[in-house]
Amino acid sequence: MTSLPGESDQGGSTAERRPLVCARCGTPADGPPPVTWTCSVENGMRQYFCDGCSRENLRAIEGRLDSAWW
Repeated sequence: MTSLPGESDQGGSTAERRPLVCARCGTPADGPPPVTWTCSVENGMRQYFCDGCSRENLRAIEGRLDSAWW
């Protein structure tokens, strides 16, 4: 499987896609998520966090990982 349920491998129309914004501060992204942003799947939903929010909360983000991933 290369896409999540509800997503298309064909790319689809840009009119169908919602604009990407940081789940914490609301900063918009131009186009696809920048590589400096963090993606988190919480309760089955993808959430993206901008580089500023990711940096500010890095310890909390890493704290949720099992020690095998450190």
